[in-house]
Amino acid sequence: KVNVELVINSTPGEVVIGLLNDKRLIELHKEKSNVKFSVGDIYLGRVKKVMTGLNAAFVDVGYDKDAFLHYLDLGPQANSIFKYVEAVRSGKQSVSNLMYFKNEADINKDGKINDAVKSGQYVLVQVAKEPISSKGPRITTEISIAGRYIVLIPFSDKISVSSKIRSSEEKTRLKSLVQSIKPKNFGVIIRTVAEGKSVADIEADMADLVSKWDTCFKALQTAEPPFKVLGEVDRTNVILRDFLNSSFNAI
Repeated sequence: KVNVELVINSTPGEVVIGLLNDKRLIELHKEKSNVKFSVGDIYLGRVKKVMTGLNAAFVDVGYDKDAFLHYLDLGPQANSIFKYVEAVRSGKQSVSNLMYFKNEADINKDGKINDAVKSGQYVLVQVAKEPISSKGPRITTEISIAGRYIVLIPFSDKISVSSKIRSSEEKTRLKSLVQSIKPKNFGVIIRTVAEGKSVADIEADMADLVSKWDTCFKALQTAEPPFKVLGEVDRTNVILRDFLNSSFNAI
């Protein structure tokens, strides 16, 4: 049996994680402990400036420099998400589930930013790229909430399976399992680690992700931008969530 170990060194400044295979270092991850903006964080932001020349908008999410939202990062369902934010804030949408929510048509791929957003608008956005030196974070309105086995995508209905799962029987099993438990108007990406997992495992993951979406909904009702609606678990937790399995001997 191979000896698999995880070594974690946590100091006030950074967390370093090493993955050892028979005492040999296979992977090394470093994360600064004071990073304020992480990829995956979801914010309620306010559009500050619409720049037609760049086909992009600058959005205040609470960073020194405004976040950058390019038209191509809006995602096809942008109008649905804008409508949802407005409906939740006005009290028209009183539940987090999307059972009776009517999606808007997909936006035009070659459209213009000023047709999609306007200055002062409240938008629900997700950090796609962390801020670097003088630039603000890069953001998207294509929201996805990642769990251990699946990724939940509001305002979609598509189910896709990781291409690393080779067996067509397993793909079919996972697809029909997810189809039977997923809420309406939510798409799902089935991750590689879902292979061979039980109904209970995947159901628990789904319930966890749906409750995270519920957290977003509750914050949207009353929060004023800039506001972090949902924080992605830090890198350490992500690594533990994605790597940890029965082959580990020690941490």
